[in-house]
Amino acid sequence: MSSITSTSAVTRTNPLRYLIIAAVAIAIGVAGYFAFAGQQRVPDATFTLLSGQKVTTADLKGKVYLVNFWATSCDTCMKEMPQMVQTYNRFKGKGLEFVAVAMSYDAPMYVTNYTQTRQLPFKVAMDDGSAAKQFGNVQLTPTTFLVDKDGKILKRYVGEPQFAELDQLLEKALNAT
Repeated sequence: MSSITSTSAVTRTNPLRYLIIAAVAIAIGVAGYFAFAGQQRVPDATFTLLSGQKVTTADLKGKVYLVNFWATSCDTCMKEMPQMVQTYNRFKGKGLEFVAVAMSYDAPMYVTNYTQTRQLPFKVAMDDGSAAKQFGNVQLTPTTFLVDKDGKILKRYVGEPQFAELDQLLEKALNAT
């Protein structure tokens, strides 16, 4: 009878042991994700500005910058753009750079017209699809990346950013040595 009892005790502890091991593995995975999620590096990408000039992420190294994927057909993009202009104007004196990247499906004449009529004060690029792909296959607009001086992506916003939070992150990144 004692052999039956010890066998059933082992059987009862095995599932619990596996659950504990699984829970620990999940906890380690979640902790690792949060520890390294903010450490993602900016990809090597080239932006072709409306002027034809090329700007690369390597050119922007050493600077804090925003990369904003947008489209003239995107209502949220049009809603946030005046605030993006205000944010850029507030922080450009502290060294902020900004590249507004129009999606590949956006008509170049619409982008040029919008840029000129709104007098966008920052760099505006037309994507051929490669920059969006290099930044994690961006498909939803607006998507904005905040990149620090070391080329680390500090924050990725899908949709309109919370501008109070963005301002705080920009202050911190721009004041970092």
